[in-house]
Amino acid sequence: MSKIAIVTDSNSGITQAQAEELGVYVLPMPFMIGGETFFEGVNLTQEEFYEKLRTGVPVSTSQPAPDSILRLWRRLLLDYDQIVHIPMSSGLSGSCQTAMMLADDFDGRVEVVNNQRISITQRRSVVDAIHLAEQGMDAAQIREFLEKDKFNSSIYIMVDTLYYLKKGGRITPAAAALGTLLRLKPVLQIQGEKLDAFAKARTTASARQIMLNAVISDVTQRFGRPLENCGMWIDFAHTQNEAAILDFQKEVLSHFPGAQSRVDPLSLSVSCHIGPGALAVGVTMRNDQDGK
Repeated sequence: MSKIAIVTDSNSGITQAQAEELGVYVLPMPFMIGGETFFEGVNLTQEEFYEKLRTGVPVSTSQPAPDSILRLWRRLLLDYDQIVHIPMSSGLSGSCQTAMMLADDFDGRVEVVNNQRISITQRRSVVDAIHLAEQGMDAAQIREFLEKDKFNSSIYIMVDTLYYLKKGGRITPAAAALGTLLRLKPVLQIQGEKLDAFAKARTTASARQIMLNAVISDVTQRFGRPLENCGMWIDFAHTQNEAAILDFQKEVLSHFPGAQSRVDPLSLSVSCHIGPGALAVGVTMRNDQDGK
């Protein structure tokens, strides 16, 4: 059986300490903030990120430098036979395409997974990869499994403020002004490669109800699962809104007896486009049961 290293990036929400516990490796995502380069989870904490974001300094995301990826892979291949590399969605960053290009020089020892996930669903792909490696799959088989499984997840995100969507050019200033006037709370969706509009709500309570209804619909109609012991991960994320997300988690899970769940901060690569105060819920097919 091949000895396989699992690599991801910090968009998965897996911290360096958690990576050590899981036995995986996490590339920190770089951010340009006010002309300086910071690395998520290394010299940039969640608190520092939001503090800088609120000051209005320019904040932009980048992708890991090719040299940093190559150094990590070469070091790991001294001890491992193969690598499964799980980057953030190819629709949200060029880091996946870069990794795929670099992997061409490793004679099949590095498999890059293009399964179009980020944050809480990307984390579940990493956990699946660990489980599949333990079952004896090689790197190519794990990549094929995860790519076939890529649409078995959704994320819904309530945005608390339109300011950052306007700043990033994702909505027009006029639309932002009207939305602010009407106190709209947009609900966005990640299902596949892009961050898309899903619905508009007038209050946080109605946005929460929209997301709850969407998750119930996904579980019962899209995936054909019962509410009780549904066999799905129902995970939650937030941008500096911990009390609210814990309350929302309690509300949602009351509809899904037996569901397993966790709460994490939302990926900073998404957070820089939506700002603080956001709530998110993700539903992901579990692959650690039913013979999968």
